[in-house]
Amino acid sequence: MTPVVAGRLERAAYASMLALVAVAQFSVAAAGVFLALTILGWLAVVIAGRERVPAAAPVWPLAAFALLSLVSVVFSIDPVESLVDQKELLMLLLVPAVHRLARGRRAMTTLDVIITAGALSAVVGIVQYGILSYDNLGRRPQGTLGHYMTYSGTLMLVIGATAARVLFRREGRTWPALVMPALVVALALTLTRSAWVGACVAVGLLFTLKDRRLLAVLPVVAAVFIAFAPGTVTARVFSMFNLNDPTNRDRVAMMRAGAAMIRAHPLTGLGPDMVIRAYPAYRVPEAVEPLQPHLHNVPLQIAVERGLPALATWLWFVVVLIRDLGRNLRRGPWPSLAAAGLASVAGMLAAGMFEYNFGDSEFLIVFLALVTLPLAAADERNSPA
Repeated sequence: MTPVVAGRLERAAYASMLALVAVAQFSVAAAGVFLALTILGWLAVVIAGRERVPAAAPVWPLAAFALLSLVSVVFSIDPVESLVDQKELLMLLLVPAVHRLARGRRAMTTLDVIITAGALSAVVGIVQYGILSYDNLGRRPQGTLGHYMTYSGTLMLVIGATAARVLFRREGRTWPALVMPALVVALALTLTRSAWVGACVAVGLLFTLKDRRLLAVLPVVAAVFIAFAPGTVTARVFSMFNLNDPTNRDRVAMMRAGAAMIRAHPLTGLGPDMVIRAYPAYRVPEAVEPLQPHLHNVPLQIAVERGLPALATWLWFVVVLIRDLGRNLRRGPWPSLAAAGLASVAGMLAAGMFEYNFGDSEFLIVFLALVTLPLAAADERNSPA
């Protein structure tokens, strides 16, 4: 293959990756198309150039997680249905794909695309709330995505990335600073408490990393927010501390049911996508809902579906990410990218205590891209200008 053709192939694969991280915030169907194009394009670039796939540290725990997930399929209650559910494991290939396609300065361009798409998505949510009456728990803003939880989760990630862009990069901070209010307002209007917690933890971490004195701003922002937010939003805030709230009680009940499921199937779990089938048998008397598709907690859900060894590999992945992103923040060429990655991990973990966000396709695409961009930026081999 000539250098000209190889260059065109790489540019096409990179363009597909940019489209993927943008459309993942608007359409799961379009994201599926561009995910396939991105992975195929990356493979074509690697094969055509006879390149070795870089063994980035997060790849190993992800590979182990994927392998143990497939083992859990074999021992599943319904192996066929569990296998169909495992198509999402293909998304894990985004880590080596983004690492190769977004090298050098392209990583920062990718971050800007994610922020810009998130800003446009935020405008859609605000319009839904203000004009189309998406203003109550029965009908919440969801952008153009299928569910408000997915929408709020992606907004949470973009808020962390935008805050990192403003705090840790001197050049080009005007656009991120301008779109931040829209992102925050849109997230607030979703009435999604888990994403609120994740965003606060992510921004709080960034303030701590930049200058601990910035943490003093948070109580002021909270006071202003409560004073001026719509009544439905403030009521939702206070519901987080209400132990009699039905959703709070149901989450405690799900934890108890999940613990029983783990005791019954500790090594390989029930099988992917099998919680909804098994839940009635493990449901505790104080549970509110009769059925649950998942247990609203990432570590618990992984352990129940795939077993404790799979949970151990996922925790290994998280630890490796935090270690490598921390190193990139201190010594990498683009601290804002590393900060955005750390904010994404913090937000995912905090929100993931109350929602199974790691199993959400659109969320996972944006998350994996954000945590891989610092690795790509640090890899200057054959990096385009």
